[in-house]
Amino acid sequence: MKRIWLWLREFTLTQQLLAIVFLVVTIFAAFLFSFLSPAINSFTSSEMYRTIHSSQTSLVYYLNTMPGQVPAYNETDDSGIVHAIYDPRNGSLTVLGTQTLSADVSSAICVNADTVHSGSHDFAYRGRGRQVNSADMLYSVTVLADGRNLVSILPSAYEESFRTLLVNNIVNVNVIVAMVLFLVLMIWVGTLIVPLNQIRNYINKIRKDEPAMLTITRRDEIGEVADAVRDMEDELQQQNFEKQEMIQNISHDLKTPIATIRSYSESIKDGIYPYGTLEKSIDVIIEHADRLDKKVRSLITLNKMGYLQDSCEPGEHLDMETVIDKVLLSLKVIRPEVTFERELDKDVCFHGDEDSWRIVVENLVDNSLRYAKSLIRIELHTGELLVINDGKPIEEERLAKLFKPYEKGTDGQFGLGLSIVYKIATTYGYRVEAENLQSGVCFRIFRELTEEEKKEIQKEKRKEDRELRRENREKQKEDHERQKEEGRQGKKKEKSENSAGS
Repeated sequence: MKRIWLWLREFTLTQQLLAIVFLVVTIFAAFLFSFLSPAINSFTSSEMYRTIHSSQTSLVYYLNTMPGQVPAYNETDDSGIVHAIYDPRNGSLTVLGTQTLSADVSSAICVNADTVHSGSHDFAYRGRGRQVNSADMLYSVTVLADGRNLVSILPSAYEESFRTLLVNNIVNVNVIVAMVLFLVLMIWVGTLIVPLNQIRNYINKIRKDEPAMLTITRRDEIGEVADAVRDMEDELQQQNFEKQEMIQNISHDLKTPIATIRSYSESIKDGIYPYGTLEKSIDVIIEHADRLDKKVRSLITLNKMGYLQDSCEPGEHLDMETVIDKVLLSLKVIRPEVTFERELDKDVCFHGDEDSWRIVVENLVDNSLRYAKSLIRIELHTGELLVINDGKPIEEERLAKLFKPYEKGTDGQFGLGLSIVYKIATTYGYRVEAENLQSGVCFRIFRELTEEEKKEIQKEKRKEDRELRRENREKQKEDHERQKEEGRQGKKKEKSENSAGS
C-alpha cells in the first residue's frame, strides 16, 4: 500500500485520477467475478424455480379437480416450460404436448420423482447438449391429489438468457455510473487544478518581484490557502518595509556614535577637548561606544536566538528570584527616580537556561524603564512572571504584533527586544502576552498549570486568607484593648481633676 501511495504521489492530479479510476474498475471487476457472479447464479436459479412453480399453479388445480385425467390442452407456455405427468404406480412418464424427452432425461426424472411423496421438490439435470431433449435443465416435481406427480421442466437456454440479460444490465448500469463518476471527478479535479495553477503562478511572480494578483474567492480549503497566500504576501511586504526602515534606523544609529567617537578622538589627538576637559571628552566617547556595543549585542542576540534549542534537563530547576535580583541590581540605577516593587513567591523555578532567562528579564525591565512614569512592579508566581509599568497604554492594533521582529515602539530602539523575549519563552514552552491595564501595561510570561499546582495555589491562598483574618482579629482586639485603656485613663484623669477642684 505504501508503494502504491508513493507511486501515486509522482503523478499529476489528472494522472492520479486516472490511476484511481483504473484501480476502482479493476477492484470492481474482481469483485464481480469473485462475489457477484455466484450471487447472480443463485438469484437466477431461484427466479427459474419461481417461474416453474408459477406455471404449475393452474395445472395442479386442474389435475387435482380431475383425478386420473390428462389435460386435453397440451401446448407449452411462453417461457418454454415442458410439463409431464409421472405415475409412480407403473413408472410411466407422459409428456404434455409435442415435446419429447431423451431416455437419459426421462430416466433421471423418474428416479427423482420416486423420491417425492408430498409437496413440491426442485431438481436439476446436467447434460452435455444444447437441445431440449438433452440440454441442462431445471425441473420441479409436485405431488398431486391422486398420487401422480406433475413434472415441470425448464431448459437451461431460458436460464442462460435470463442470466445474460441480468449480467448485461448490471454491467451496463455500473459502466454508466463509472462514466458519470469519472466525468464528475474530472470536473472536480479541474476545479482544483485551475486555482492551484493560479496560486503557483502568483507565488512565482512574487518570487520574481513582479506585479501579481490572485482572484480566488472560494470558501473551501483552496480558498483558505489563497487567502493565506495573500496574507503572507502582505505580511512579507510589511516585514520588508519594516526591515528597510530598521536598516535605515540602524545605519543612522550606528553612524551617529561612530561619527562622535571619530570626531572626539581626532580632536583629542589634536589637543582639543570638545567637552571641556579630557576626562569629560573621553566619557562621551565611552558613552557612545557603550551605545554602539548595546546595538551590536542586540543584533547578535537576535541572530543567536534563531538557533536556540531546548537542550536543558527536563523539569523546572532555575531559581527565577535569583535571576530577577541580578537584573534589578544592574538596571535600577538607570532611572533612580523609578520605584521598583517586588512580589516574588519563594522557591519558584522555571525551565531553561539562566543566561537566556536573564536576557528575557533584562529586556522586559529595560522596556519598562523606557515607558514607566514612576513605578515598575515585578511579580513571580508558580509558572508565571509579570512585569508591570505605569506608562501609557499600547495601541490595540500593535498588541497583536508586539512580539514580532522589527516591530518598533514609539520610543523603542530596534524592535528586537520583545521578539527575543518571545523566542526564548516559546522555546522553553512558555507563552507571552501583553495587555493594557487601567494605569499601565503588563507583560506576562506563563505556562498552563497542572491540576495539582492549581490546587496548591488555592490552598496557599486560603492559608493566606486565614492568616490575614487572624491578623485582623488580633488588630481589632488590640484596638479594643487600647480604647478600653484610654477610657480608663480618661476616667482617672477626670476623677483627679474633680478631686483637685473640690
